[in-house]
Amino acid sequence: MPIDVLMPALSPTMTEGTLAKWHKKEGDKVASGDVIAEIETDKATMEVEAADEGTLAKIVVPAGTEGVKVNAVIAILTEEGEDASAVATAKPAPKAEAPKPEAKKTEEPKKAEAPKPAPAAPAPAKAAPASSSVGGRVFASPLARRIAADAGIDIARVPGSGPHGRIVKADVEQAKSSGIAAAPTAASGPTALATIAAKAPPVDASMPFDEAPNSTVRKVIARRLSESKRDIPHFYLTVDCRIDALMAMRKQLNDKAPEGAGAYKLSVNDFVIRAAALALRKVPAANATWTDEAIRLYKNVDISVAVATPAGLITPIVRRADTKGLAAISNEMRDLAARARDNKLKPEEFQGGGFSVSNLGMFGIREFSAIINPPQSCILAVGAAEQRPAVVNGALAIATMMSCTLSVDHRSVDGAVGAQFLQAFKALIEEPLTMML
Repeated sequence: MPIDVLMPALSPTMTEGTLAKWHKKEGDKVASGDVIAEIETDKATMEVEAADEGTLAKIVVPAGTEGVKVNAVIAILTEEGEDASAVATAKPAPKAEAPKPEAKKTEEPKKAEAPKPAPAAPAPAKAAPASSSVGGRVFASPLARRIAADAGIDIARVPGSGPHGRIVKADVEQAKSSGIAAAPTAASGPTALATIAAKAPPVDASMPFDEAPNSTVRKVIARRLSESKRDIPHFYLTVDCRIDALMAMRKQLNDKAPEGAGAYKLSVNDFVIRAAALALRKVPAANATWTDEAIRLYKNVDISVAVATPAGLITPIVRRADTKGLAAISNEMRDLAARARDNKLKPEEFQGGGFSVSNLGMFGIREFSAIINPPQSCILAVGAAEQRPAVVNGALAIATMMSCTLSVDHRSVDGAVGAQFLQAFKALIEEPLTMML
């Protein structure tokens, strides 16, 4: 009998996803364990393996379909000897909500909105300013806006004569000569801010551009980080670490690294992960999460490490990083980063974690402040290792320095706790031999 292939739940929080790609086509033979499709979840793009064997008789949900619910039928397999045409007759494919019609709707908002206004008698040009504003947004050319601003004219009160009521230069010039659209007296406080926000200019569609549709991953990144900056009261602490000893130790260890089994190649970031993990063990109050009922203090030290991938940012986790040596952390991180870029991570390898590290030093960034990765309370932003003037033993010298900034959720971690963590981290990173104890 036909076998339904269901939309899998690839993570505990997944309720829907995008069927990004089919690796098999209708009529292909499928063996158990074959990769048949790629599913884009709220975290990453992951491959789906067939649990049964047979022939792919019907693809119910086409590639590129967004919002496919977990456990929805996405395809139908037939067993050996079954007629695939009978499956198509017995189980017609439901209409899937493909992204293309939605994209078309988005690209032509004016055509969709045109029939909505109720029929009305023709009005004089001066009584038609509402036609240039939709949903609080004023549609005007950049030149018209500049002329209106220079003349002190409230452009929202200018009637538009351009296509679909768009305000053009001639409309502003006419309003300027008639004196009917003087800008109101500037407001102050929240009212002024609301007015400015309401009159924010729309995207100028007359400028040439390309569009890259937002992937599920990119949408989730945007939503989560917007929520983080809006809901989490961030504060920031920065320390400058002198890492000459670390650089010398790294070179010495890499020079003595074995080949084949047990090989490794240490990076500065491996030392950072190890030092952060040991600092969290010394200052466990920083290894925390805020909830409305309680502050949750983690018993394990699991470090999330930000990795840039073609699909967007993802944070694979080094579990129990405080119990692992530098070589183990280095090899594990190298494997996690490679599979993250290839969308091969398992859900448990990037979900969770109690503390994050984001390193942009390889791009030459001296210092930056990272956005907290909720529900965590802290993220350490690591800058480039560079030579700078520094005072060493009371004398001016050139030292290899690295700036590290800790972003902290003040609801769960106080300033003193954040400072204690950085103090412990700095001591470890500047005296790397202490990481071996």
